[in-house]
Amino acid sequence: MDRDKFISTVQKFVAIEAVGVSALRGQGKGVLGEIRSYLGQVNLRVENIKTKDQFIEWLNIQTEKILDQLPVKNRPWGAARKAINLFLRGCLYNKYLCEQYHLYNYENWMEIPLDSAVAKGLRKEIEKRKSNKKLPRWPGLKYLKKEISDKYQKVAELVAVQNNLTAKVHLDIFLWLENR
Repeated sequence: MDRDKFISTVQKFVAIEAVGVSALRGQGKGVLGEIRSYLGQVNLRVENIKTKDQFIEWLNIQTEKILDQLPVKNRPWGAARKAINLFLRGCLYNKYLCEQYHLYNYENWMEIPLDSAVAKGLRKEIEKRKSNKKLPRWPGLKYLKKEISDKYQKVAELVAVQNNLTAKVHLDIFLWLENR
């Protein structure tokens, strides 16, 4: 098997492995399959991205492209964003994809995949630290929109720094395990 075929196969594997059934439970019939299919072939060659703003714009575009593929009338932005963030984290943690696409260059800009367990964990963290940061009520993944997500991402960034993590994307594994 040639290298390109191997990398393509690994990407498809990570798309399925990273976005498990429980990650998108209740999002609608066919949503999981379409999201996994899209992520399995998304172009991860993003060498032209040089800033955090450019990375977030790329992430926004990918989120919209996922939404355009979904076989449901509603557009579950939260589910699409969680899926791509889970996938990117899985790619970052995969030696072959990380090296192939230089994903370590984007590690600090990657988002934490949001869900109710992570939201609960972020709330606990800001309460524990008596922070003046406030988080809006968690609307549920199906109803999560960008504006609310951005507020949770900002708090996640602060919490990651306070916990001596190199990037907020890594905070997910701790919060998810603690709050499930």
